[in-house]
Amino acid sequence: MRTVRVYEEAWPLHTPFVIARGSRSEAVVVVVEISEDGIKGVGECTPYPRYGESTASVLAEIAALIPQLEAGMSRESLQQALPAGAARNAVDCALWDLEARQHQQTLAQYLGTSIPHEIVTAQTVVLGDAQQMASSAALLYEKGARLLKVKLDDHYITERMMAIRAAVPDATLIVDANESWHSEGLAARCQLLADVGVAMLEQPLPASDDGALANFIHPLPICADESCHTRSSLKALQGRYEMVNVKLDKTGGLTEALALATAAKEQGFDVMLGCMLCTSRAISAALPLVSRARFADLDGPTWLAVDVEPGLPFGTGSLRFSDYQ
Repeated sequence: MRTVRVYEEAWPLHTPFVIARGSRSEAVVVVVEISEDGIKGVGECTPYPRYGESTASVLAEIAALIPQLEAGMSRESLQQALPAGAARNAVDCALWDLEARQHQQTLAQYLGTSIPHEIVTAQTVVLGDAQQMASSAALLYEKGARLLKVKLDDHYITERMMAIRAAVPDATLIVDANESWHSEGLAARCQLLADVGVAMLEQPLPASDDGALANFIHPLPICADESCHTRSSLKALQGRYEMVNVKLDKTGGLTEALALATAAKEQGFDVMLGCMLCTSRAISAALPLVSRARFADLDGPTWLAVDVEPGLPFGTGSLRFSDYQ
């Protein structure tokens, strides 16, 4: 017999997480536990206001589904019962975790996927003035991070990027504007980023303005984040983006994330694997996708003052597994 438990947690951050959309001082997550015959699977999601989600709405979505889950609902049925989003993600990942544990395997083993002994993950440089961001980048690089994700808004692009590149001349830089730019001046900004050696630009325009990217010639790859949720998003992204950011909270869980990553590759997109502010539980569910990603951006738990126990073995800019397959 199955039992389901759902609850919220708030995890304080050690440093404010500041992006174009605002600042956060804690990660609020929703956790789902599904137990069956003494074995428990756990899933976690991060409700995101940008997508019309709140902790209350996600808890309500999951609570309404508990009778069906306790009656034995499958992952396949779940895909139809809930829309893509945070609520479905927590449930889907709990079911995956339960299945793997019932087979006495890790999730990667259950999926037949190997996890590298070391995963390079982006470390985020949050918004600040040019010198603050440059100093943050330099400190992260000194601690071992080689892939830095720079958060920008619509101001001081040149000053910030020039200062950061001067501080970390050898780092791989990717830039995330979080929908804060406009089509006017986009070409010049893309050229600036290319000139300072940025490897990729993520979601420069609001998702509603994607039409401006049609036939837009740009000197570096552009990645869709807010514009890409599930496989159904891909058709509209053709000719506008070269890469898609796969996040389990957007896809509604690992089931659709795996399908999205496969479809994206088949349709010519590179894949970035991303996350929200979260604990190691959420990152564990995404690890089977690492081998499909050109860039991994999985530093969510590194912003927490304290992570869940047991946490994943994060270093600065990496995950190092001594023996994890």
